[in-house]
Amino acid sequence: MAGMAEQAIDEFLAVLDSKAAVPGGGGASALVGAMAASLAGMVAHLTEGKKKYQEWWDEIPEWLAGAEKLRLELTALMDADAEAFLPLSKAYGLPKDTEEEKAERERVMEEALLTAAMPPLHMMEKTMEVIELLKILEVKGSTLAASDVAVAAEFANAALRGAAMNIFINTKMMKNREQADALNQKALLMIEVGGTEAREISKRIAGRFLA
Repeated sequence: MAGMAEQAIDEFLAVLDSKAAVPGGGGASALVGAMAASLAGMVAHLTEGKKKYQEWWDEIPEWLAGAEKLRLELTALMDADAEAFLPLSKAYGLPKDTEEEKAERERVMEEALLTAAMPPLHMMEKTMEVIELLKILEVKGSTLAASDVAVAAEFANAALRGAAMNIFINTKMMKNREQADALNQKALLMIEVGGTEAREISKRIAGRFLA
């Protein structure tokens, strides 16, 4: 079966709009992050070779490579998120009639919850890198594509917040509260820092159009 990133968008959306457990909010968040990276790549392409931006020509290959790498990493996380959910879905079905079964179920659940939280955490980390690239493109990218930088920033903010929700739903059920709190704090920090930066990019660009 083809990975999610290889499906046609209408096929992916049809499965998303179904009773299937995956893809869900995690996969959708990764896709939105990948779209932000793709828009960053588009802006870099539109800046490439333009005389007006000749002073940045040496930097553009790095922008392009970075955008492509992040797009591929985020689309790969669509599948990673689905795969990480499988152990958790199996853990829910484990027997819990005896004390031994309850203890084993709890152990497996704890491992599965941590496994399920990792792909959305990585999505957030990669999306933070997308935002760093957008900060450069806001200043150095083609002004004709400024709105695309703003859209990418809005997508990046949504991807951050969406991925964070998929961390929080897993950490809520963890017995190891120290581990859960550490994951929550990482996610909250990225929402605060990255989300603020993404919103500011969009706000500044909108100000150009509305001035």
